[in-house]
Amino acid sequence: MGAGMVVLVALVVLAVASVVGALVRVGRREAGAERDRLAEEARVRALRSMEGIWLLDGRGFEEYVAELCRRDGCTEVRVAGGAGDLGADVTGRLPDGRKLVIQCKRYAKHRTVGSPDLQRFNGTARDEHGADVPLFVASCKFTRQAREFAARRALVLFDVDLLGFWNSGTMLVTLLDLDIGRSGTNRKLRPDR
Repeated sequence: MGAGMVVLVALVVLAVASVVGALVRVGRREAGAERDRLAEEARVRALRSMEGIWLLDGRGFEEYVAELCRRDGCTEVRVAGGAGDLGADVTGRLPDGRKLVIQCKRYAKHRTVGSPDLQRFNGTARDEHGADVPLFVASCKFTRQAREFAARRALVLFDVDLLGFWNSGTMLVTLLDLDIGRSGTNRKLRPDR
């Protein structure tokens, strides 16, 4: 075997090693990307379960509601919740351009939202924020008095049941036409043991 042949074999070995090394690096990147994708899917599944929602804090719940709005084609979605928000935790525009103002209450499932909360929201949603669609989203039930008040004032209520449907993929615009003021229940859920 001549010197030229040794050099050629060495170059071939180096080229093969380089290709194999590159393939290993690509495989590792792809495996990492797949791990990240699976972790994100697990996070989304966890949030889509109501148990995951009840574990969120108030701000996390507002962020999640904003994400549901974005998922369903809303634009200009902003989370504004906090002290001095005047009842507008999330604002945005529905796909048809109407202004959406959302008040979020992430309560334990055995609690209820009463009419005083809705009265405060009603006092600011349209006048202060210019809402075309004032939506109150709660992780629990609304009292009978709250539902009656909402029906009189044309406030849209999403209780834990409608939130569950929205959370599971039902589009926001489909749920806006449902009227739990007349058809919903105010029976509290049982607390966890």
